[in-house]
Amino acid sequence: MPAANRLNRSSPVAISLAELIALGDKMLPAAGRPLRQLASQQGGYRSRFRGRGMEFAEVRAYLPGDDVRSIDWRVTARRGKVHTKLFHEERERPVLLALDYRRPMFFATRGRFKAVQASQLAALFAWQALARGDRVGGFIFSEERNLELRPQLGKKAVLDFLRQMVADPVWQRSPHRPFAPEQRLAKTLQRLQRVARPGSLILLLSDFSQWDDVVEKQLALLGRHCELGLVHCFDPLEAELPPAGSYRLSDGVRDLTIATGDQRARQEYQHNFAQRRQQLEDFCRRQRCRLISLPTDADPLECLSGSRGEG
Repeated sequence: MPAANRLNRSSPVAISLAELIALGDKMLPAAGRPLRQLASQQGGYRSRFRGRGMEFAEVRAYLPGDDVRSIDWRVTARRGKVHTKLFHEERERPVLLALDYRRPMFFATRGRFKAVQASQLAALFAWQALARGDRVGGFIFSEERNLELRPQLGKKAVLDFLRQMVADPVWQRSPHRPFAPEQRLAKTLQRLQRVARPGSLILLLSDFSQWDDVVEKQLALLGRHCELGLVHCFDPLEAELPPAGSYRLSDGVRDLTIATGDQRARQEYQHNFAQRRQQLEDFCRRQRCRLISLPTDADPLECLSGSRGEG
């Protein structure tokens, strides 16, 4: 079955444990791209693994192009010739999947809820981390609760993460219940800093509502000791209004009609999204971390394979 059709039968508004488990068998060979590369830019840049992310391998003579920061000055002084340290990636590296379940994530006009898309991609990340022998942990946050799962080895860690995703109280929200105040993203990232160990790979899946200078500062602090990968979840309607006309939106209980005929309003709406997207791209460029687009009408398998990556 083509990759684009593999997830078509999944619910657009909910997730199931069976579905998330089955994703472990549906990963494409193209999706086997090294998970850790998702936290670095494309091109000639080599990811800067920090903290416990690297292990010393050996010392050899310095060659043109080697990182001068890795020069072993003691060996250089002893042998009278410049030598550099070589490292390899540490096995069993902690991979922390930070999943945004705040209320704005439960929206879509095409495809699936942003929260459903993020859940499926998080499951794919978890299965891939397991295949690489890494430790898998989770950080699920919403207005209802914040859940921390310490990175652990083995299939049980992945299954525990998937079960917690499915059992999260956000999926039982009543449509008649008034919206609670949206949890501040910056405050959530402060908690994430306390959970993440140095050298971890942190993959944050969110629509990044409430993105501001404080959020950038918190993420930059995380990036000092950990590798970052950002997954931007969004609905096409959030990026651009449909052609001029009158449209009805519904949550199954209440209806809302929007008019899109005002050209100036359309341009301002599109500009606001583009501006926030540019802020994300600029941040990732400065921090040298990977930014992946995850529209609600995309196939998470394709996003995992890098076909929709940015930066």
